[in-house]
Amino acid sequence: MTDLVIRALTPSDAGLFHTLQNTELQNTELQGADLQDTALVGRGAFGHRYATVADGGEYRPDWTWVALRDGTVVARTAWWGAPDDTAPIALDWFDFAVGEEEAGAELLRRAPFRTEFSLLVPPNWRDVPEVRAAAETRIDAARAAGMEILVERYRYVWTPDCPLPERPGRLTFHPEPDDAVILDVLRRVHSVTLDAHARKAIEGPGGLDAAAQEELDFFRWCPSPREWWQLAYTPDGQLAGIHVPAHNPSGPCIGFIGVVPEARGHGYGYDLLVECTRFLVERGAESIAGATDRGNAPMAAAFARAGHPVTQERIDLVFAQG
Repeated sequence: MTDLVIRALTPSDAGLFHTLQNTELQNTELQGADLQDTALVGRGAFGHRYATVADGGEYRPDWTWVALRDGTVVARTAWWGAPDDTAPIALDWFDFAVGEEEAGAELLRRAPFRTEFSLLVPPNWRDVPEVRAAAETRIDAARAAGMEILVERYRYVWTPDCPLPERPGRLTFHPEPDDAVILDVLRRVHSVTLDAHARKAIEGPGGLDAAAQEELDFFRWCPSPREWWQLAYTPDGQLAGIHVPAHNPSGPCIGFIGVVPEARGHGYGYDLLVECTRFLVERGAESIAGATDRGNAPMAAAFARAGHPVTQERIDLVFAQG
């Protein structure tokens, strides 16, 4: 095989992104179609399209890297960040041609970004052999580049076609304007947590403080009002937890749900989720995204009970040293 050329795209050749031959569908009647319309996993499988900011999309050519062999794109990656971000925060696209797994791995090794990669897959993706193979091929290539699976997650989308749960009425909710108070609540929530991202932050040099600060930074990053952050209290005035209705750059979302350890065992995660859902609906939301780890059974049960259907699953991979 000839040597790979690995480089970022430029505004003048961003269209190269669309020239990669489709991967897992090479032997189907869809052969020759645009990969991002026919992929079994990844963003293309869910109707997302790659377009640069200049073309009305979300992606920047200098954050989009390709591997070329003899001038032909054999692997591609695209990182994403919000309009005001000065560095990418997520790897959205990672695809390669049949037999070019190593080219994909080398592309990840040599591109200059070390963000998390979230591979989108259909619900129950392991039950369909072709889908499972497509996902595992990407996971194997990412692992060869030095990444490892952090967690698998469920993604939910509530719409007006779903039931709108009634408020249980067990808790009262109040805005909390003091960031120091919010940070303390987040520390308490994360002191005993099932969330893999929080646990990873806690295991790092900053410990529990870093995990709490990471959540607070996300709240601030979201372009939704600060006054939406609310603490929840029991009838006798004891703190039960926190919920953060939010808008991320894609739209309304369940920004955060957390119950403090001493209030657990009463199902308050459901109450918080219902309040968060209704709060957003009352402010015009017609689609509300949410997510939780597969291993967080109490929160997954709350989403199911509150009428939020699983629309995707997600496999989050991180660099082992990053």
